Amino acid sequence: MAHNFSRRAFLAAASSLPAAAGLRASAPLAHPPSPGQSVSRRTGGFRGEIVLFSKPLPQMEWQRLAANVKRLGFDGIDLTVRPEGHVLPERVEEDLPKAVAAIRREGLSVPMITTGLVSASDPAARSTFSTAAALSISYLKPDYYRYELKDVRSELARAGDRLRSLVELAKEYRVQIGFHNHEEYIGAPLWDIASVIEPLDPAWIGYYFDVRHATAEGGVGCWKISTNLVSRRLKMLAVKDFFWEKTPKGWLDGNCPLGEGMVNWKYFFREMARAGFHGPISLHLEYDIPGSTTAEKEKNTLEAAGRDLTFLRARIEEAYGS
Repeated sequence: MAHNFSRRAFLAAASSLPAAAGLRASAPLAHPPSPGQSVSRRTGGFRGEIVLFSKPLPQMEWQRLAANVKRLGFDGIDLTVRPEGHVLPERVEEDLPKAVAAIRREGLSVPMITTGLVSASDPAARSTFSTAAALSISYLKPDYYRYELKDVRSELARAGDRLRSLVELAKEYRVQIGFHNHEEYIGAPLWDIASVIEPLDPAWIGYYFDVRHATAEGGVGCWKISTNLVSRRLKMLAVKDFFWEKTPKGWLDGNCPLGEGMVNWKYFFREMARAGFHGPISLHLEYDIPGSTTAEKEKNTLEAAGRDLTFLRARIEEAYGS
């Protein structure tokens, strides 16, 4: 969830490989790069790609999105393929190739897509995997599984069955799944979903680790345990920041720009470098960005993305070296 926050007020007061393609340079991607895909603007010793999650720019059509993302200095785009996304799931076979072509014409890549899929029985599941495979998109993020908090053991078991069905499609189409840990949902503490993921083929299912959510759920030290837990089968990383704030409604976790929150970036990227992670890093902008018009909101969002990218590249270079 996103919350309004005052920056001034706040400042005042991750089995070994072949487990995960992102963990070493010699581990092949599910597909080789296609013609027109970008070569990463490498940040020091990091050999992966830094991409922008397209969610905060919903009004931008594909070509304009790509041009702006390129101008900011990103390597590619983490494209939403879900309801209200940049590609609608019911039109994935028609529109995803067009979107990817538009992005690649700008010299950018689409190494991953973010979907609303939770089961192989979803109407768009097979078409999404098959289209991603045809386009040499290596990674896919599924949607979330929710606890009803009535019987968490059976709820986890049901979610596990649905996730395993997606992994069968991943294996069939050779597109890797990264499970995203998100606060409050199944997988938030990671130990629960690890019991589902660890027995499965690491070539097709691993973690899309979000250190912001791990920190929110892990408090003082459990987020470090989670970082270590996922480190051997990482697929992708999601980066964002947050802080706890006291409001009239109680304590809430407020999203904020990178470096202004509670995430220990120095420790985190040191551990990522130690693990040999070189997969996609997706920058998320979940904090409130002002704008009275669509144009002003877009301008401010792009400026915020640029600032966060600068911070992110600096932290990666510190950890991975030059």
